[in-house]
Amino acid sequence: MVGSANLNVMIKAARKAGRSLVKDFREVENLQVSRKGAGDFVTKADLASEKIIRDELMGARPTYGWIAEEGGAAEGQDPTRRWIVDPLDGTTNFLHGLPHWGVSIALEHKGEVVAGVVFDPAKDEMFFAEKGAGAWMNDTRLRVSGRHRMIESIFATGLPFAGRADLPETLQDLARLLPVCAGVRRWGAAALDMAYVAAGRYDGFWERRLQAWDMAAGVVIVREAGGLIEPLDPRGDILGDGEVICANDALFDGFAKVIRG
Repeated sequence: MVGSANLNVMIKAARKAGRSLVKDFREVENLQVSRKGAGDFVTKADLASEKIIRDELMGARPTYGWIAEEGGAAEGQDPTRRWIVDPLDGTTNFLHGLPHWGVSIALEHKGEVVAGVVFDPAKDEMFFAEKGAGAWMNDTRLRVSGRHRMIESIFATGLPFAGRADLPETLQDLARLLPVCAGVRRWGAAALDMAYVAAGRYDGFWERRLQAWDMAAGVVIVREAGGLIEPLDPRGDILGDGEVICANDALFDGFAKVIRG
């Protein structure tokens, strides 16, 4: 698939950051780690990845705005476009030597995510999409799963940790969902969870208390793979509220009814 100039810039940046992260992942026990908060860590690898991505993206498109997990936000000369970046999604997995983490880059235009890249360097899987051009993983076109029955489907979410206030809600979600599905997975990387829905590996995904950079790339990848995606509150805003639910067309209504209670 031949993408736009912007998408090619995003893929190049993700690959370059991924190479840097893989080198650090091999020596994860030697990383200098600083505590940012309960259950939320920043590593030298994370910061190095963000610098690589910022240098690549802003070097190619210096007028665009920028928002990222570690580096904060900056408005660009072009107020209609901004990069939304998570330089290391799945930091806790990374620090524990679990090979399930990735790089997430999205491009927003006039408030809409129009391109997204989620790169899993450990597995060399590059998920990407542009509005109107479909979703892809490396050279393979992506489609959401074709399952129609909840009891045959598996779903993914994030589980609250370290005393987060949304634990009761999530436990209620699980109490309603587990009896009517084939299983729930918690792999610790929201961007990859959404990419997996697009690839048909998961049948659906939901989570609360996410940040824009956790979801932005996944939003366009899921949509372009034929999935339905909404905020948990149908009147809300996915990136603004930090809450999302997505699935294939056949399952979405039933899945959303269970999760929304």
